[in-house]
Amino acid sequence: MRSHRIRRRELLALLGGAAWPLAVRAQPAMPVIGFLSSLSIGDRLRIAGAFAEGLKGTGHAEGRDVRIEYRFAEGQYDRLPALAADLVRRRVTVLAAVSGTPAALAAKAATSTIPVVFAIGGDPVTPGLVGSLNRPGGNVTGVTFFTAPLSTKRLEMLRELAPTATGVAVLMNPANPPSVLEGKTVPAAAPALGFRSSVFGASTAAQIEEAFAAIARQQLGALYVSADPLFFAQRAKVAALAARHAVPAIYADREIAEAGGLISYGASRADAYRQAGAYVGRILNGEKPGDLPVVLPTRFELVLNLKAAKALGITVPPTLLAIANDVIE
Repeated sequence: MRSHRIRRRELLALLGGAAWPLAVRAQPAMPVIGFLSSLSIGDRLRIAGAFAEGLKGTGHAEGRDVRIEYRFAEGQYDRLPALAADLVRRRVTVLAAVSGTPAALAAKAATSTIPVVFAIGGDPVTPGLVGSLNRPGGNVTGVTFFTAPLSTKRLEMLRELAPTATGVAVLMNPANPPSVLEGKTVPAAAPALGFRSSVFGASTAAQIEEAFAAIARQQLGALYVSADPLFFAQRAKVAALAARHAVPAIYADREIAEAGGLISYGASRADAYRQAGAYVGRILNGEKPGDLPVVLPTRFELVLNLKAAKALGITVPPTLLAIANDVIE
């Protein structure tokens, strides 16, 4: 009788112990965000910080109720399809394709079912990322900086800073559709401002140096650098090369002016990353990406680096100083 009771208690204990792991497995798994970027892992804090702010505004926080798998292409766009495919194989809940149309296209090509949220600098309709801005449809939506429409305005500012320049060099990345578009829109606008133009391509860090050497040989007098994740990731190099070759240059991203570039004018990347994080959070909360309209920029920043201007022997016109959002002295 005694041995029977012991065995029964042991059996109940075993059953009770076995039930606990089953209960744990029955709990819903923590959702995972696949974070795909064209940029360098060195920019993770800069990008992820703003993204996390947007996510937090929808009630989510990394490590608390959501996990993030990060993948960075380090400016090598040919790596993006494999990185996107890896995230899809891991069955992430949402794909965040941040910084660059190539990343967004790779994410869209990798899945037709997992929601994709992009943050890019170009028109998302032309390359087929979404059906329309107001009603994206499908599994993709996001935020755009819309850089190309600002190209004429940037060129006008460059003319004010380099009034005697006879030509303008255009640096673009042939691997990035929006950058290629700027390589067409800037030369089209240049003659009206008294510029002849020449386009130079670079899709690797080494090619950036080669492009600057070619630009210097042509002595065009001014430089327009298109918006591109590679140029952003290599911003210290780009700004240093412009200074070394003594060429006044304008950029889309304030971060390049902060890294030593002369002037930048464009939408805020931090705002775009924040909005992308908010869209990811809204999707985690049950909204459908196809119902979320593409977010357009509402704030544009003009940043002037007076230290760079002084090194180039440039006197910044009062008209530009008056409208600058930030002046680096």
